[in-house]
Amino acid sequence: MCPTIVNNVETLCAVKHIIAMGGAKYAQLGRPNNTGTRIVCVSGDIERPGYFEIEVGKVTMGQLIYEMAGGIKWGRRLKAVIPGGSSAKVLRADERFKLKQKQPDGSTIEADLSIDELPMDFDSLAAAGSMAGSGGVIVLDDSRDMVWVLNNINEFYAHESCGQCTPCREGSLWMKKITERMLDGGGVTEDPRTLKTIGDNIAGRTICAFGEACAWPTQSFVEKFPEEFARHARKSIPPPLPPEDTSRELIERDQIPTSPLAHDPGWEKAGADAVI
Repeated sequence: MCPTIVNNVETLCAVKHIIAMGGAKYAQLGRPNNTGTRIVCVSGDIERPGYFEIEVGKVTMGQLIYEMAGGIKWGRRLKAVIPGGSSAKVLRADERFKLKQKQPDGSTIEADLSIDELPMDFDSLAAAGSMAGSGGVIVLDDSRDMVWVLNNINEFYAHESCGQCTPCREGSLWMKKITERMLDGGGVTEDPRTLKTIGDNIAGRTICAFGEACAWPTQSFVEKFPEEFARHARKSIPPPLPPEDTSRELIERDQIPTSPLAHDPGWEKAGADAVI
């Protein structure tokens, strides 16, 4: 069998309408350079989670959340949105976004937008520092601990990594272990910087895009919510090695006794030629 060129269900569904309407007519849906329709899946802390078909860019983030999906649950406030699936970089609810928007007449204007005013199209979400991605919109309210949210994402990517590329295989697991330990009370002051460093060293260094997918959440969560990561990272000493499991000593004690290496292990005799 030959591999398929078009293997996206949403694309296949659009083919029928493009043929029926004609390409020019279909391209009038949506916004310039972001034409057609998309199906977005809204989940998280929302009253009416579900699938919604929208004209690309004709619906704002606020309209999607508050009108189509019924608003934030239990009267809480919006804290953040992941706009394009779990790998998309998170957007804070209080951010402002300076976007250049193409108008129907071909002109371009610069707009200063809140997250509620952000158009749900490819160009706008990319300019805001995230992406439309898979269309999986994850809504997070102000009850969420963002270290917990990131750990939940990290657990998924650590499990799903195929293991072929070392940066992804090792890095995704390291990020998961660190955020898990932070939640258990064993976070050390260097953990936020270490998380960012791991993410930076995964992105762009793997064969497939899974490396970026697992790195982007960590990079963005640590950058956007530094105060929450600092709150979970207060101990001054690192955990004992190897960190295969959460160290209860690290969590329960401020100082950890260390054991010296076995006497005369041998390698110090190897010399420059590495022969003992």
